[in-house]
Amino acid sequence: MAEPSGTVLVTSRSFGSGTRPYEEELTRAGLRVVRGSPVHDLAELKSALAEATAWIAGVAPITDAHLAAAPRLRIIARYGVGVDAVDLAAAARRGVTVTNTPGANSEAVADLAVVLLLAALRGVVPGDRRVRAGDWRPSRGHELGALTVGVVGLGRVGRGVARRLGGFGARVLACDPYVAASEGIELADLATLARECHAVSLHAPGGSTLIDADWLARIRPGAVLVNTARADLVDEDAVARALRAGRLAAYATDTLAGEGHVGGALLDEDLADRVVVTPHIGAHTVEAVDRMGLGATTAVLDALSGRTPANVVTDRGICNG
Repeated sequence: MAEPSGTVLVTSRSFGSGTRPYEEELTRAGLRVVRGSPVHDLAELKSALAEATAWIAGVAPITDAHLAAAPRLRIIARYGVGVDAVDLAAAARRGVTVTNTPGANSEAVADLAVVLLLAALRGVVPGDRRVRAGDWRPSRGHELGALTVGVVGLGRVGRGVARRLGGFGARVLACDPYVAASEGIELADLATLARECHAVSLHAPGGSTLIDADWLARIRPGAVLVNTARADLVDEDAVARALRAGRLAAYATDTLAGEGHVGGALLDEDLADRVVVTPHIGAHTVEAVDRMGLGATTAVLDALSGRTPANVVTDRGICNG
């Protein structure tokens, strides 16, 4: 196999920020590493793209225009799982391999989903606010082991959440149209989850709205909703109305529509005691950063050395790995 050579463009903010110096590993292998705009501003990236043979990319869009500016590019190693922001058809036309790092952050996101669920059930965030204001009156919550919890999506994260919930003693119902049977997990449709679950945690891929006004009208009064997946799974205006009407007791999420901008129905002050929002931190653990870094680095070294990398993604899905 040939020794790797060329320039690696890195636009992921957290690449190399864990415990292993992956940038140094690329450099020791004979590659030049350059950092670029994490929002993939084409004007800012143009000179780097002109030289790049590999691109370790974050979540920002990669369009045909980006690829046209990168005539030497051989691989885009997505630092994470989602590839919806990558023009896969354009990459295929230009002979650019695209990979991702499935499973690298699954445990981290599953942890956060359970953290958000517990925080919502026990009123952790509003309790902290009250204490800081001098109000020590306790609020009454729920024990997770006494509840039925719905999991929407049984991929790696959803299964990790189901496993954790089982450890608490909760009854778990799961909804996934692509899973025919799952050992130890009861399968049900979304309507059944609305009817039977005290809490529902979302782990489906984005692209369609699952939680809308109709679904919220059918939930058990006082239910809790958790979203560590995609903002577009939820009609946020409908969720805000359900919270104000008392049908939904709490919404805990790691993502919002228009992420990165202040505003939106769920950030209104009157909902502050019923909405918990974290700044898209699901994948941000030291361990997940290391695993994503390892996957991306290995893919780049393999591709530039003439080997077929693992976890190649095309517009028809996963090819291997």
